[in-house]
Amino acid sequence: MGLYFKPLPKLSIATALMFAALIALGVWQIQRLHWKLNLIATVNSHLAAPPLSLDAALKLGKNARYHRVALTGRFDNSNEAYLYTTGPEGGPVYHVITPLILKGGKAVMIDRGIVPLELKAPQSRPAGELEGEQHVVGVWRLPDKPGYFTPDPDLKTRVWYARDVTAMARQDGLSLAAPVIIEADATANPGGWPKGGQTVVHFRNQHLQYAITWFALAAGLVFVYLAYHRAQGRLGFRQGSHE
Repeated sequence: MGLYFKPLPKLSIATALMFAALIALGVWQIQRLHWKLNLIATVNSHLAAPPLSLDAALKLGKNARYHRVALTGRFDNSNEAYLYTTGPEGGPVYHVITPLILKGGKAVMIDRGIVPLELKAPQSRPAGELEGEQHVVGVWRLPDKPGYFTPDPDLKTRVWYARDVTAMARQDGLSLAAPVIIEADATANPGGWPKGGQTVVHFRNQHLQYAITWFALAAGLVFVYLAYHRAQGRLGFRQGSHE
């Protein structure tokens, strides 16, 4: 008994091309998986490291992302801005974004944390409007860019829908030391508001599932290809002849 196989040329070429494409997509997802795991490890190491100074963070450039930094300055409470978004429990909140004026006059935008809608007005939480020199520790983040469907800010009420710190600073005539946002840590503010420590680090990582899917499709393609040839009588076993 011997195996015989008479492949259909056009179908075989098309199948080979599709198989190669599916395998390439699976390999690409494996590469993305390793990249994502390295990214997660890097971010976790940044968050666990001691806080950097502003100068050290500036020298790192984009590599300063997710590092904790320590800053000293005074809050420009008169120029608070409010980011309307959802809170950790899914309800609407405001993030209070306040310029921290550094020695020399430049500013860094601090996301001091969240307040419920009814505490938007500074007069409703006077204890949290810190005066004088303050020491702030927070996470160095790149700001959000407004998307195509992001509403325009309400400049009259100082409500924004993206943390566009460059536009915020320009609106108030401030010069930024860096176009970043510092998310304040969970150190309690007097009166309890704003509530800091709102940094959320979540990287979607489904690359392994995607890779398995592409490889499974490649295997399925081979199975269908062989099954079709068998159904057409082009693949099977023959009984050998005996003299």
